[in-house]
Amino acid sequence: MAPGIDDGRLFTVAQMRQADSAAIRAGISGIDLMENAGSAITDVIVDSFNPVHTTVLAGPGNNGGDGFVVARRLAEAGWPVTIASLMNPCQLKGDAAIARDRWHGPIRTIEEGVLEGAGLIVDALFGAGLARPIEGVAASVLSTANESGVPIIAVDTPSGIDGDTGAARGFVANAHITVTFHRPKPGHYLLPGRLHVGRLVVADIGIPKAVDDSLDLRLFANTPVLWSAHWPKRVSAAHKYHHGHGLVLGGGMASSGAARLAARAALRAGSGLVTVLCPSSALPTYAATLTAVMVQPFSEHDESFEHLLNDSRQNAFLAGPGAGVGDALCRKVEAVLKTGKAVILDADALTSFSGNPKRLFQMVRENAAVLMTPHEGEFSRLFRPDGDKLTRTQRAATSSAATILLKGADTVVAHPDGRASILTDAPPSLATAGSGDVLAGIALGLIAQSMPMFEAASAAAWLHAEAAKIFGTGLIAEDLSEQLPIVLSKLERSLTEY
Repeated sequence: MAPGIDDGRLFTVAQMRQADSAAIRAGISGIDLMENAGSAITDVIVDSFNPVHTTVLAGPGNNGGDGFVVARRLAEAGWPVTIASLMNPCQLKGDAAIARDRWHGPIRTIEEGVLEGAGLIVDALFGAGLARPIEGVAASVLSTANESGVPIIAVDTPSGIDGDTGAARGFVANAHITVTFHRPKPGHYLLPGRLHVGRLVVADIGIPKAVDDSLDLRLFANTPVLWSAHWPKRVSAAHKYHHGHGLVLGGGMASSGAARLAARAALRAGSGLVTVLCPSSALPTYAATLTAVMVQPFSEHDESFEHLLNDSRQNAFLAGPGAGVGDALCRKVEAVLKTGKAVILDADALTSFSGNPKRLFQMVRENAAVLMTPHEGEFSRLFRPDGDKLTRTQRAATSSAATILLKGADTVVAHPDGRASILTDAPPSLATAGSGDVLAGIALGLIAQSMPMFEAASAAAWLHAEAAKIFGTGLIAEDLSEQLPIVLSKLERSLTEY
């Protein structure tokens, strides 16, 4: 692999083009890059399958050129190969034309029946930069490929997937393996793109590391390599206050479960202390069900609640889970923001400001470091819902001055400075009541330990997903915190790798 290829940074489609151009200016010819790409794809095929009749579907651009290289390399290795072109091959230009001329076998036209007899299909039709829906004969042949059950190897991205957004443009190939080059693209991890990628292989094609360093790379796959340098470290001489004191705003008796889930998760994530602030009427419920988590009641008067915020050792606050929607919650959030504590706003706290989001954003800009953790419904109440998920989340972070964690199977975390991370493989079992409350609690525990907001939010999403994967089928929200010790132990053993 190329130096830095596994450091978690992603390329947009435009940045991949810039990297190709920079590599060429540095003395690596375009046809050499294409040969390297085709060779890498061939290596993956030879390593993964026994020799079988392979049909290569070649598109009109450099993806098609890669396909011609793959066809030639496989044929040289003794594999039976058919190559079929979507366009008149005489119309190929540049490096793709050179790759075509190096192929000395017949070239078929992509048409119905071209896949007959194929035991393996190479999808070299359209890459990450696809700008229009796939229709016509290309869509028909890809449909046949999908229905055949024959393994499909996609070049760069499965045809039909937008490399920047993961959006499906017309018909989409279902790849068994996708081979991309130098760095992954956001569309490999964002839905629905991720569902079509299969196993992702990132191949070195010879782009120098200096090229990456010349680009402003702010997109990341959410793995420990992104945030491990900021992971809280414990020493023998430390005491509980060295690891922060998180506060959770609890709601009434009927909705107390959400805050209790979050508080337990914050403790499991490492916060030295956690206290639930709850209405006096709900104190018996919280006191009877929490042990290591402390409880402090407040009366319905705002002054009673604000008095509980005076301890400077209480450095992080979570509001929203089961807290109750309305002006009373808005006032409490405003009071917390004025203290300068780090604040996480989730669920009811976000919905409570849906009528006046600008009020919330102004307070965030003036007073505190804030993480907002909406699901799609809550997001749409505060922010513009149009656009792809990555763009929407980045735009929301800029407009609100907060770090935004937009939940989902492809959770995106965006910081106001433009950085963003994409969770690559959250399991579907997380779609269960209370799961989001646990996620907010994990984030609270990390932020209480002074982990920076963007890194803490990204780490929380990753830990949340890993806990769900370990538990498996039948997961309910209460199970997530109990898996964290296993996840954390494995993580800390692996941190030396980063």
